Amino acid sequence: MTRFIDLTLNGISTGAVYAAVALALVLTWRATRIVNFAQGGMLMITTFIASSVISTSGSYWLGFAVALVCGLVLGAVVERALMRRVESGAPLNAVIVALGLLILLQALAGMIWGNTPRSFPPAFSIRGYDVGGTHVLFAPNDTFTVLVVIGVAAGLAALFRGTTIGLKMRAAAFQPEVARMLGVRVGRMFTLGWALAALVGSLAGLLVAPAVFVGPNQFDPILIFGFTAAVLGGLDSPVGAVVGGVALGLVLSYVSGYEGASLVTLAALVILIAVLMIRPGGLFSSTQERRV
Repeated sequence: MTRFIDLTLNGISTGAVYAAVALALVLTWRATRIVNFAQGGMLMITTFIASSVISTSGSYWLGFAVALVCGLVLGAVVERALMRRVESGAPLNAVIVALGLLILLQALAGMIWGNTPRSFPPAFSIRGYDVGGTHVLFAPNDTFTVLVVIGVAAGLAALFRGTTIGLKMRAAAFQPEVARMLGVRVGRMFTLGWALAALVGSLAGLLVAPAVFVGPNQFDPILIFGFTAAVLGGLDSPVGAVVGGVALGLVLSYVSGYEGASLVTLAALVILIAVLMIRPGGLFSSTQERRV
């Protein structure tokens, strides 16, 4: 029973990280209708920057803040300099550019910081709680991760459903021509969407880095699992991203604990294929037609 509890708590913690990556993908999709496969490389770069700042200054929270700001700026620059040139073209064009950017960022990181993974400090203690004389594998840092992801998901849901900016972003994504006729600056909405998505992605990198270390290719599995979580919950739903991330984290934790870590990637692939076959829009997709 103790093992099951530990696996469950581990699944919730890792699932929260998958949810954060899924939120970044959902945000980009809702803002521009593009799946940003370069998200793993972008969050990797900002996490490297955070690691360098922490090593130089000795302050975790300074590195944390710098990484988030760099993520915000990087997202805006990528949209303005690269993605804007292909946003109006065929969807495959954006996918190719995103994959090319991922490879470029990984190569740059290797040249600047080297290819050897480096450790990254957690925000809080990683020693598990003692509950009723039992030591559980859920630490203050895991609590921080879960609460931050829930807060970000709630903030994004409020942004899209209850603010004028969110409404403009959705209108720019779904009907850019109509949005322009109504006075919406579509280009600015696209830039804002990418900037916010990169910021959330940077946050995900900071949360998962203590567990996977920091290296040019260390975050590739996290991107894959985050994409699976986004598809599972629905690419249009921030709440679905959180639910999908936690659900995926639980399933993969049980598979790793009871069947072996070698089957984790296969299990994620099976889940992805099953969702695409049974409910392509995700568990939280709307069955009603959108009207403008």
